Amino acid sequence: MTEVVIVSDAAAGGELAARAVLAALDTRPDAVLGLATGSTPLPVYRALAELIGRERRDVSRVGAFALDEYVGLPADHPQSYRSYVAREVTGPLGLDPRLVHVPDGDPERARTAGEEYERAIEAAGGVDVQLLGIGTDGHLGFNEPGSSFASRTRVKTLTERTRRDNARFFTTPDEVPLHCVTQGLGTILRARHLLLLAFGASKAPAIAAAVEGPLTASHPASAVQLHPHATVIVDEPAASRLANLDYYRHAWANKPAWQGI
Repeated sequence: MTEVVIVSDAAAGGELAARAVLAALDTRPDAVLGLATGSTPLPVYRALAELIGRERRDVSRVGAFALDEYVGLPADHPQSYRSYVAREVTGPLGLDPRLVHVPDGDPERARTAGEEYERAIEAAGGVDVQLLGIGTDGHLGFNEPGSSFASRTRVKTLTERTRRDNARFFTTPDEVPLHCVTQGLGTILRARHLLLLAFGASKAPAIAAAVEGPLTASHPASAVQLHPHATVIVDEPAASRLANLDYYRHAWANKPAWQGI
């Protein structure tokens, strides 16, 4: 059963996830992080920046790989994920930009971008901790419903629902790109620890389907049920549709301290 942790709010969830990342750095100073984008992981990055500064952590050897990138947005576009990662992660955390990777969204190189990204992840030793958000339709990264659980990094066509959901970051909905490069579900599942975060009532149906629903490509996030070390961190509204809510609370409250998160 996937571990589910219910927290009071997004800030508490962000700090809990940040502590899990720091625990990975305690084990491996050159750990590789998997970076989600959007609004959900922002509390994690803010908590990490504070903790790294307060504890004077050396993160000079830490690597990172972003989950995805739009195809066709200039790298310096404010809504490109390359810009997001530089703005929200690399700078605030003090990571070495040379060790931080984002898929190549240049249309001229899109055909080979997935294969090249897979090779880079493998050369880095794989991802130690992968941060994830979840779409209202259950997508992980930009793996839309119907994505294979064995899929690798590749170009995908975004659904109109995803484009509508992301339109709030753009001036008009028509500006949201139609294509992206995204890590596949198979790529994500190779990470050593998955941290899936969700906050707010709008994510409750997707979380319930991911954690307790059938294992199905129609709900890509259900793939977390296949992972040996997946942690789902949710606030009360996002947890409201979970049938086993009382058990998740009981299990977390009585978890042996040595197991960590």
